[in-house]
Amino acid sequence: MFSLEGQVAIITGGAQGIGEGICKVFCKAGATVALWDVRDSGEATAQQIKNEGGNIFFQKVDITDRAAVDAAVGEIIQGYGKIDILINNAGVLRDRSFLKMTQEEWDTVINVNLSALFTTTQAVVPHMREAGYGRIISASSVNGFAGAFGQTNYSATKAGVAGFTRALAREVGRFGITANAVAPGFIESEMTASMPPEVVKAGIAMIPVGRIGTPEDMGNAYLYLASKEAGFINGTTLHANGGAMPT
Repeated sequence: MFSLEGQVAIITGGAQGIGEGICKVFCKAGATVALWDVRDSGEATAQQIKNEGGNIFFQKVDITDRAAVDAAVGEIIQGYGKIDILINNAGVLRDRSFLKMTQEEWDTVINVNLSALFTTTQAVVPHMREAGYGRIISASSVNGFAGAFGQTNYSATKAGVAGFTRALAREVGRFGITANAVAPGFIESEMTASMPPEVVKAGIAMIPVGRIGTPEDMGNAYLYLASKEAGFINGTTLHANGGAMPT
């Protein structure tokens, strides 16, 4: 297990799913975690992890609101003096076939999945630069590379995350900061739990390792990129999909 002892991490969208898995893994690795989410359920998630021994606290943050992001970052700096790790995990889906997709559905996904990536990262980087150290890891997706029916908005944002990451890495690397992304594949979630069993079975059949991924699997992928040992990994997207590579 890579150690994050003494490090302070922000994890956006941490109330459930992959974000919750990242929070659990990071806490086990010794990090102090600021769980950001727009949902009040983030409080219960943080409390559960805290009951299991994790050093975690909840901040209700709308990442599309720059003032809210700046205020939350300021609270962390005031309380802990630094931010070592930023995990840009928060995201939304508004799936619909292209010709039926509304402007609101397009704008919502772009704003949360991509524009807020700019907002949160820009709020944190000055503090990392001052400290001479940082890890920024953002959520892409297999569908940002392979595409998916009904997801022109989502796929565009997740491809954008990969491009943002490559460009950012060129700017921040000289300050001791690395920028990378993780592109999950078929992962256990509330969405997959609601799928018909035959659909899940068909999805698993396409994964060479023979199983669906878990939030903890994703947490471990993020943990490696967040570790000090990954200091020479910069500007890359880690495809965490069990070998079901995008076509």
